[in-house]
Amino acid sequence: MRLKETYERQMKSLLGEAGFFAYLRAMEAPFERGLRMNLRLAGEAPSAATPFCGEAIPWARGAYFVREGTRPGLSSLHEAGLFYLQEPSAMAPVSVLDPQPGERVLDLCAAPGGKSTQIVDCMEGRGVLLTNELIPSRAEILSRNLERMGVRNAVVTSADAEALAARFPAFFDRVLVDAPCSGEGLFRRQPEAMEEWDEGAPARCAARQLDILHEAAKMLRPGGVLVYSTCTFNRRENEDVIEEFLRAHSEYAPEGFALPGLPAASAGMLHLFPHEIRGEGHFVARLRRKGDAPGGADLGKQAERMEPSERMKQAERIRASRRGMPRKAALPEFSVPGVFAGDPPAGIVREGNHLRLPPKGIGEERLQGIRVLRKGLQIATICGRLPQPDHALAMAMLKEEAARSFELTEEQARLYQAGEALSLGDLPAGFTLLCLHGKPLGWGKQAGGVMKNHYPKGLRRRG
Repeated sequence: MRLKETYERQMKSLLGEAGFFAYLRAMEAPFERGLRMNLRLAGEAPSAATPFCGEAIPWARGAYFVREGTRPGLSSLHEAGLFYLQEPSAMAPVSVLDPQPGERVLDLCAAPGGKSTQIVDCMEGRGVLLTNELIPSRAEILSRNLERMGVRNAVVTSADAEALAARFPAFFDRVLVDAPCSGEGLFRRQPEAMEEWDEGAPARCAARQLDILHEAAKMLRPGGVLVYSTCTFNRRENEDVIEEFLRAHSEYAPEGFALPGLPAASAGMLHLFPHEIRGEGHFVARLRRKGDAPGGADLGKQAERMEPSERMKQAERIRASRRGMPRKAALPEFSVPGVFAGDPPAGIVREGNHLRLPPKGIGEERLQGIRVLRKGLQIATICGRLPQPDHALAMAMLKEEAARSFELTEEQARLYQAGEALSLGDLPAGFTLLCLHGKPLGWGKQAGGVMKNHYPKGLRRRG
């Protein structure tokens, strides 16, 4: 691979002569591909349905190197959300963040969604994730990936960091800033990215990264963890950014960490290079905000300890902020055949003709005035008298949660995802959750002896 002369000088200065030539050799070798299993659907172990899983990636749960010669992205189970294709070293930042069930977590620069879906897996469906992307088109991709992976407890926004900081002061237990960068770790996989790089790129990116970090710092509670990461190698966007940030924020301090299969980072910062690991490289820093405050799981207990007068004032503020907010739906009529095996989940709200299940932990009032693409789980759209279950609901369900399901063959699954109606025999009329290897693909509706296709048109795969 031919590198720009200015970039070669930078890397020689960073790595030394021997390290630089080791890096060059790595850049000529094939790159590694990785995937993470959807822990909600499959647990951590691959199965006969995932023959493309090779050796385990030690620094992330349920993660595997992709077997050479396989193409998991073409599998129907990829569209079913059984796994997420992700560059192996890009899995390290969330492992360093170490989100826990029940917490409030922010992924500030989140598209396309690999790290957000990894965070949700760590949270085991409890707590709430606010996942944000400033660029609207990329935020749409982020939202679609969360839907594909069946995420229930996330809010997707498209806002700048300053707008979010004004609404969420000291709110989150953990914050991830996977910052926009000069992308030097992309050069092997995407050689065209080299053409966009120039000598001034690191300094320009560093200024933007610091602005984002300053706002992120406002949103982390005392005692919380902030992880900063990039997919670039130069010191200007990595160690220098962290050192400058720490000079401006005495309330933060680096915190050491160690991940299986990677060098220990006793000083709280870790550089990963493609000649040292099976991956394209990353930089990760872990910071702790000094002090102590209740985390997301403890905030309810904190409210219980308030004096009665304080609780009344807080309740009035909430009531005032919620005027005009979505109302809770009266849902005994939500009994569409073939949807829920039991009662619908509690807490569903109605917004116009849409029913959704908002995540607990982020009040509607905090989201006023910013662009929100997804608030929890979209349940259904009311068409005429009856709600039509949403594709997002299908992707978030387990097979046993549906009133009716049907197991498709591989060929039937391909036809279904191409938008074809299916002849599946004499089945009861109504909605049915269609599955492959026990994993939901989406809804079909049996009528007149034919399973009509309710797979979204924008997701259909031809050929």
